Amino acid sequence: MTVLNTLNQRQSVKADLLGDPAPSDVELQDILQAGMSAPDHGAIRPWRFKVIRGDDRLHLADLFAKALIAKTPDADDEAVANIRSKPMRSPLIVAICAEIMEDHPKVPPVEQIVATACATQNILLAANAKGYGAVLLSGWPAHDLTVKKGLGLQAKDEIVGFLYLGTPTDETREKKRPEVTKYISHWPENS
Repeated sequence: MTVLNTLNQRQSVKADLLGDPAPSDVELQDILQAGMSAPDHGAIRPWRFKVIRGDDRLHLADLFAKALIAKTPDADDEAVANIRSKPMRSPLIVAICAEIMEDHPKVPPVEQIVATACATQNILLAANAKGYGAVLLSGWPAHDLTVKKGLGLQAKDEIVGFLYLGTPTDETREKKRPEVTKYISHWPENS
């Protein structure tokens, strides 16, 4: 597969359509290694990858439930059960985090988050190239202080998303992509 084909054919697979096998530890290391080539102004390497697989997903489910109850003390049992089910949708999750270096003289936090997002895209492409399905999800848990702290992060750090990985359990449908010309303009407009 050429690089352009890989880029143009990558698509997310719904988390609940990801089953075993998930990438092995060796395969996952190869997949995550692809993130190391992301653009990174200042060579800060802000990305951190928290691997959560198997029964460890239950700890993430507990953390999500704890965060929901802290955020919404009157959450009903159904809401708690729903948030607890999220990490169980795929056999492997990687929490992709940006460990922010504050007050850097040349690289503001937003650039550190962008670098981590670029690493994430490389990882998504690498997973696809190895034949695995993946989807990057966020939602409120990615922005919640209880979840951040539970993952060993500080308030200044950011969770870019939760990368769900596994083998697609169903055929993926080809996704129609928009035509790029609708998103191109020339500047200045009057030249």
